Amino acid sequence: MKNFSITGVAGYIAPRHLKAIKDTGNNLVAAVDPHDSVGILDKFFADASFFTEFERFDRHLEKIRRVSEEERVHYLTICSPNNLHDAHIRLALRIGAHAICEKPLVLNPWNLDALQELENETNSRVFTILQLRVHQSLLDLKKKISDKAQSSKHKVSLTYITSRGIWYDFSWKGIKEKSGGIGTNIGIHFFDLLIWLFGPVEYKELHLSEPKKMAGYISLQNAEVSWYLSTDKDDLPDEAVAEGKPTFRSISVDGEEVQFSAGFTDLHTRVYEETLAGNGFGLDDARPSIELVYELRNLTVINSSKGDIHPFVKK
Repeated sequence: MKNFSITGVAGYIAPRHLKAIKDTGNNLVAAVDPHDSVGILDKFFADASFFTEFERFDRHLEKIRRVSEEERVHYLTICSPNNLHDAHIRLALRIGAHAICEKPLVLNPWNLDALQELENETNSRVFTILQLRVHQSLLDLKKKISDKAQSSKHKVSLTYITSRGIWYDFSWKGIKEKSGGIGTNIGIHFFDLLIWLFGPVEYKELHLSEPKKMAGYISLQNAEVSWYLSTDKDDLPDEAVAEGKPTFRSISVDGEEVQFSAGFTDLHTRVYEETLAGNGFGLDDARPSIELVYELRNLTVINSSKGDIHPFVKK
């Protein structure tokens, strides 16, 4: 059994991490969040110490580090706002713990460089959550793509619309400097998936860039991708609205829809299992998608394209 602590425990994604920590037979000893709506701890780890001030949390972890190997924190799970990730990772490394950080691991590529140096200076590792890489349907797709000889690049279309209310724009998620914007906050795992499936980025274009939506074209080693990301409920297709679904996700490869709507329940637990077994996703795994979203964030929108323009942009 390993000891865990967690930052951002009051946030949306934290319950998946708490469940993964418990499901893998480990223990949570400390948690921090400036917000105190953390009754979720009763369901998983009622005896964990809780702090609303990061400085006291930091001091507590440092204190128990000096008590014994049995009491110190071995893993720090990071579920805080995106702009705080690298600072909280550095805390983990400083106290001799490994970091398991939600995506995006960091906002900018040079933040990865600093963390790489810190990894080399310590015996600790930095891991991230790339749960789509352990989704069975997508593992099957990767094998299918690898096994099939292809004379030309695959044609891929990605659409992800996850409607958000007014609150989103006034939270840290709606502040580009804190979240990285739409491409980083809701698109990072899809961009990682595409690079994992089809190889490195060769060329990129930006066709739309607004606070609530973003779209473009990417040429990968083995695929040409038109993509569209949105948090605007008005972008939901009619079939999703008719079924009362707030989210629509679609990936098609050469005109064939990839079915992966099911199977999401325990993906965080599977990533934890792989990480604890020594097969986690590290800095090098995260780098390509972080570099891509950073570049997209700083591209100029163009109206023409070397490839396909997503139909939602045309609409």
